[in-house]
This record gives sequence, structure tokens and C-alpha cells, in this order.
Amino acid sequence: MARYTGADCKRCRREKMKLFLKGSKCDGPKCPFESRPFPPGQHGRGRTKETEYLLQMREKQKARRVYGVLEKQFRGYYEEAVTKPGKTGEVLLQILESRLDNVVYRAGLAQSRDMARQLVKHGHFLVNGVKVDIPSYRVKEHDIVTTREKSKEMTPFVVSQAQAGQRPVPAWLEPIPSEMKVLVHSLPARAVIDTQVQEQLIVELYSK
Repeated sequence: MARYTGADCKRCRREKMKLFLKGSKCDGPKCPFESRPFPPGQHGRGRTKETEYLLQMREKQKARRVYGVLEKQFRGYYEEAVTKPGKTGEVLLQILESRLDNVVYRAGLAQSRDMARQLVKHGHFLVNGVKVDIPSYRVKEHDIVTTREKSKEMTPFVVSQAQAGQRPVPAWLEPIPSEMKVLVHSLPARAVIDTQVQEQLIVELYSK
């Protein structure tokens, strides 16, 4: 399966904002974005003509990078969002938020979406009592995500349990740190999704 293997910090610099791809490192002084808040490459400090197409492309790339989705899959999510009732951009974000790896990250069971994706792929989580090892699996309203019993003693989960409550959790999720469990109360509305992306620009890009 194709995947991005480059430096995560370069992706933040390319988008000229922190995407929080490296967990706690992004909040510390060692974050490369703090010392080099400009795009990578020898022309990174140069001026770029801000065309309408460029703005739309950058928003799409930003969303892809935040959620760790490749182009083909992202385009598939957009095409699915077009067929559903509601605003296409908001439905697209709802689809991305409902991915299992994002839920694990949002609930505080992993320090980053990359870590969440790895933990899911290694089979550490159950959804409604059934093991799920597909990061793109989409949770539904009233689903219950639990950590496998034999996984709870592993270092990543011990750390996440100790740090419970340090990061805000969206209202549509209810983590239960003592049981390493997450309750999915509903699918998120746009108002509670804090991803800094202008989804309408993505819709405009794909609808051309």
C-alpha cells in the first residue's frame, strides 16, 4: 500500500501552519516549524502568487495531510460526500472525522494520528466487541471502541491513561480512561470539528 514516507514537519512548513502530526513534539521548542515557519526548499522564502487555484489546492492538501489520507482515497470520500444530503464540505469532514484512527486520536488514546493508525493496524482495538484493524473503518453513532485487554499494559496505553484529560476531547466522543474505552454518542457537526480548513475551497476545486 502506498504511503507518505517523508518528514512530517516538512508538511507543516509547506502549509505554513502546524498540523500537529508529531504529537507532543509539535507543542515543544524542538518543533522545526518554530525556527523555520516557511515552506521547505531553496525557494521557500520567496513570494508565491496566491491564485484562486493555489488556495484551493493548498486547502485540499492541508486536509489530506491532517488526516493522513492519500489522494485517491480522499477523492473517493469527496465523491461519497456529494451523494449524501447536506453541505458537501461538511459531510466530507464528517467522513474524515469518523475514521477509526481519528477517533482513537481524538479520544486521547494516541499522541498523533500516525500513532493511532499504527495501533489500529496492529489490532489493539475492538468496535462493539469485534476486532478492527483497518484505520479507515468508519464508526457510527452509538458505537463503542474498546482497547483489547492484553494491550492495556503496553507502554502507549499506559502513557495515554496517565495523560488522560490533558487534551480536549470533542463532545461527540466520551472517553472512559479507567476502562480505555470510547463511546461514540453521535457523528460530529461542523461546529465541533476544530480542523482549521476551509472545506468550501476543496469543494470548489473538485467541482471544476
